[in-house]
Amino acid sequence: MNLQSLYDWIFHQNADGSGLTLKTAGLALGVVLLTGHLVAWAAADKLMTAARTFPRNRSWGIALLVVATVWSLFLVKHMDMGEFFTWRQRILIIVPVTFILVVVYVTEFLAVRALGVVLLLASAPVLHAAFLQPQISRILLPILAYAWIIAGMFFVGMPYLLRDWITWLTHNPARWKMAAFGGAAYGAAMIVLALVNY
Repeated sequence: MNLQSLYDWIFHQNADGSGLTLKTAGLALGVVLLTGHLVAWAAADKLMTAARTFPRNRSWGIALLVVATVWSLFLVKHMDMGEFFTWRQRILIIVPVTFILVVVYVTEFLAVRALGVVLLLASAPVLHAAFLQPQISRILLPILAYAWIIAGMFFVGMPYLLRDWITWLTHNPARWKMAAFGGAAYGAAMIVLALVNY
């Protein structure tokens, strides 16, 4: 599978309408949510400490920004840009230049801003997988995607909010574990629904 075929599969651009299914997306997201939140619950002390340092962690910021840049280049290279197709080559140059400028000049809360961009990018495949599907329970995926979109916009524009949320969440281990339990339960529900209903 080449990259164009991968793009067409993710965003249902194949002639027969085939692509990333609701079942596949639900299972993948469910496993990630369940596993990640169980780890957060089991290693609460260690991960609470790591979470407090995340907003100003430059290494995490650069790593997440690399992910966002590569993802953006992939989209620009393969998406249908309509009447803006003449801009494709310019944007393919602008994206990596922007990466360099952001790394050099945006030092404050780089990790939070980069996470926000990744969340915004990640929401699109999830929404495409659930689009026009008949199951009412598909709503679990758009709820998650729109939560990512709202959080992503705030993280990019008001990154200090994540620092404040982390401070509140890690102030009491019970809060952290309750949030981890909630995320794990959401993931488990998504896995069950993907197996029996999608």
